[in-house]
Amino acid sequence: MFKKYLIVFLVSMIPLIELRGAVPIGLSEAFGSALPILPLYITCIIGNMLPVPIIFFFARKVLEWGADKKFIGKFFTFCLEKGEKGGKKLQEKAGRRFICSIISFCRYSSSWYRCMDWNSCSKLFRYGF
Repeated sequence: MFKKYLIVFLVSMIPLIELRGAVPIGLSEAFGSALPILPLYITCIIGNMLPVPIIFFFARKVLEWGADKKFIGKFFTFCLEKGEKGGKKLQEKAGRRFICSIISFCRYSSSWYRCMDWNSCSKLFRYGF
């Protein structure tokens, strides 16, 4: 029984398969009997979430380590550059989206007419927000 849960746990850690493959494997009769659905689902979710902090904290370090290696250096350098470019785009857009969400929230509140005029969003973008 522990072996079945371990297999389902490991399958749920594979990026392309995840829960879509692990749950049907656990429910199938391929192991002899189907596993109970609630413990199976909890096992799959824990297995799916376990690699996330490891990837979050160590992916950049691994990419920086491999950037100067002979065979994998080009790919790792490409991943670093693409990630940095995407991060810069996200930082540029994040402030604007936050300001626009606040403005749109104020627009539909009762105090909109008292505190802002209709051109406030365009005025904010003129000043670099």
